[in-house]
Amino acid sequence: MTENKMETIITELVVNGGDARGKALGAIKAARDNDMDKAEELMEECNEALLKAHNFQTSFIQETLASDEETPASLLMVHGQDHLMDAMVVRDLAAEMIEMYKMIHSLSEKTL
Repeated sequence: MTENKMETIITELVVNGGDARGKALGAIKAARDNDMDKAEELMEECNEALLKAHNFQTSFIQETLASDEETPASLLMVHGQDHLMDAMVVRDLAAEMIEMYKMIHSLSEKTL
């Protein structure tokens, strides 16, 4: 794999991972504000960004395994993977928090 292609993949991991994380955090805020339609929309956008990042990650893994060349681990690749994993954790927690906010808003409407 060329260095340029590896840099492209790393950039896509960082950009799409960061975008997904931001969308998930935005979805939590929307749910807190009781805008569940916006929360769902942002979570869908989050999942789309994660899918893009995952596809780049998968192509990197497949090319690495198919190559006879040794692919050295780089700090930049670790950074890219870190962004992706962080985004995945934030997405999972956001989904749980949105469900909590749905319950909270539903209960507060019943007590009014």
